[in-house]
Amino acid sequence: MGRTYIVEETVGQYLSNINLQGKAFVSGLLIGQCSSQKDYVILATRTPPKEEQSENLKHPKAKLDNLDEEWATEHAYQVSRMLPGGLLVLGVFIITTLELANDFQNALRRLMYAVEKSINRKRLWNFTEEEVSERVTLHICASTKKIFCRTYDMHDPKGSARPADWKYQSGLLSSWLSLECTVHINIHIPLSATSVSYTLEKNTKNGLTRWAKEIENGVYLINGQVKDEDCDLLEGQLLNSDHRSTATVQICSGSVNLKGTVKCRAYIHSSKPKVKDAVQAVKRDILNTVADRCEILFEDLLLNEIPEKKDSEKEFHILPYRVFVPLPGSTVMLCDYKFDDEPAEEIRDHFMEMLDHTIQIEDLKIAEEINTACMSSSMNSQASLDNTDDEQPKQPIKATMLLKIQQNIGVIAAFTVAVLAAGISFHYFSD
Repeated sequence: MGRTYIVEETVGQYLSNINLQGKAFVSGLLIGQCSSQKDYVILATRTPPKEEQSENLKHPKAKLDNLDEEWATEHAYQVSRMLPGGLLVLGVFIITTLELANDFQNALRRLMYAVEKSINRKRLWNFTEEEVSERVTLHICASTKKIFCRTYDMHDPKGSARPADWKYQSGLLSSWLSLECTVHINIHIPLSATSVSYTLEKNTKNGLTRWAKEIENGVYLINGQVKDEDCDLLEGQLLNSDHRSTATVQICSGSVNLKGTVKCRAYIHSSKPKVKDAVQAVKRDILNTVADRCEILFEDLLLNEIPEKKDSEKEFHILPYRVFVPLPGSTVMLCDYKFDDEPAEEIRDHFMEMLDHTIQIEDLKIAEEINTACMSSSMNSQASLDNTDDEQPKQPIKATMLLKIQQNIGVIAAFTVAVLAAGISFHYFSD
């Protein structure tokens, strides 16, 4: 028996309203959340066409082989940055003319694997073995409105399609728990004699990879005790733990520092959420938003051709801050990133282009105070701190990540986690 996809009714309305306008087909992304029992689809967004591509696809006999995978996967990658913790690109859809109704499966299969590869290429975290590895493809015939829903296992590129159930449900957008946290980042990345020759971007990515292990391996406590990850979010067995992160002194030739305050959000469906679901969603949003800000900064430096400084010169860059926009009728919010000098109109237009939904400037919610996160780098430092799990320092340095869960009425519990150089206040809300 195949997987079941519970789909917000407004997604069905969106798909049925897409007009091919003389084109042979239109493709796009399906966004939502996986669970062990079923998947939830809360948003669909068509891939914006290239101008030259738009003309080529207007011929009624255009082949699906003309589908521009590079353009579609870049759209998927851009959209993946806009998803808070807990939400993923679950799959792809395609709407075709009747003439192409029997010529879609191979194109959709190739596109789905290309999209998944593009999204995963720069993540700081990996899917666990227990997580769902299937992704969905949806084909709709524009003439008959007939739906074909299939899944592919991303662990098996040569695997065959499996049929899946596609079921619409009203009110799905209101059934989500919101997890919010403020993260105080102070990541110190030492540059050894060999790494000094690397670019700022490469050194930063290497440092973030080490930092990500601290976030992943942190021990989360509820009311001062560890809560079993398989328990329901608000109840369960309590365990004891005394894990801590440590640091040692390392001689280095320079350093990169990431410092500031960032806002994180994650969402989980309210159908019997587990502790591990909430913790995992928050962890991944922390990792995603820090990595995405750095990558956007490097893209901006490259686009504006700003050279990196050499030798003992010190570089200082302001990271973009987070902007959220709500999905109508839902507590779920998507995000984008804004530099201080970027006009709000550009962010609104980017939301509209990527998500194919009308956004008003007043819908944009600035998450952070301007200039709360920055990156600096310098050379010829005398020493630096570098986290290690293999050696015990003479004077261990410990820091705490504090997370608090709160409902609309009263405080439910508190999470704490031992993680080097980070402080977090984590709130949990439900309607």
